[in-house]
Amino acid sequence: MPIPHSFSRAARNAYETTALLRDGQKRTTKPKAQLRRYEVSALMPNGDVAQTRHIAPALPMFEDAFCAFTRGSLVETAQGPMAIEDLLPGDTVQTQDGSSETVLWKGSVTLIPGRADSRGCTRPLTRIMADTFGMQKPMSGVIAGPAARILGTPAHLRHLYGDEQVLTPVNEFQDGMSVIETLPPTPIELFHICLKRHSVINVDGLQFETYHPGVNAVRMISHSLRSIYLNLFAHVDSLNDFGPLILPRAGDGEINAITA
Repeated sequence: MPIPHSFSRAARNAYETTALLRDGQKRTTKPKAQLRRYEVSALMPNGDVAQTRHIAPALPMFEDAFCAFTRGSLVETAQGPMAIEDLLPGDTVQTQDGSSETVLWKGSVTLIPGRADSRGCTRPLTRIMADTFGMQKPMSGVIAGPAARILGTPAHLRHLYGDEQVLTPVNEFQDGMSVIETLPPTPIELFHICLKRHSVINVDGLQFETYHPGVNAVRMISHSLRSIYLNLFAHVDSLNDFGPLILPRAGDGEINAITA
């Protein structure tokens, strides 16, 4: 009885079948959700500062709460400029309107901006050269995190917002010369802070916002993840407790949402 296929043909068929099965598994298997370690300091009702560590998803809404300022960024406080890493809940910072507000929460995270996450996305930083926005604005070179927003409107967005003051993602100011993207291959520690109300503060001579999840937060996070997210913030019980935005934000439909 003749053999229908040679041994070499059978081996080749077996190899191709295995490859197809392997490729099929790659296509149908969802990438595992990446987790990240977040460090939190919070002002408690009795005046103590509680420091906690959380393991939570490496999703944009979670990371944005921690990724605004790099180590060494100087925040204007009631006692003068203070490095963001030395700022603690209970300290007071100067806001744009001239008032002093108490820091209720500070978060930090360490990530590698040049390394792609499970979704294939990186988290670039933005380097702003000295005097980019005017004399001593900033006072020296500043490296801002991917979640940082600055008070101002870049030229290419002025036709949308005109003379209205808006908080714009810092990467929108990148021009390849005085404001550039940078992707360090080594770990970088990033920080963000919350005050009692959303505010604009002076950091290195520039006007940055404090943390707020945004007016679209309810639509951005699933109900199942909401409790994990809120567990990062000891000073709020719900998303509404962050209060209103002090100024509208560029992007994400928030201009329309806040002015409607």
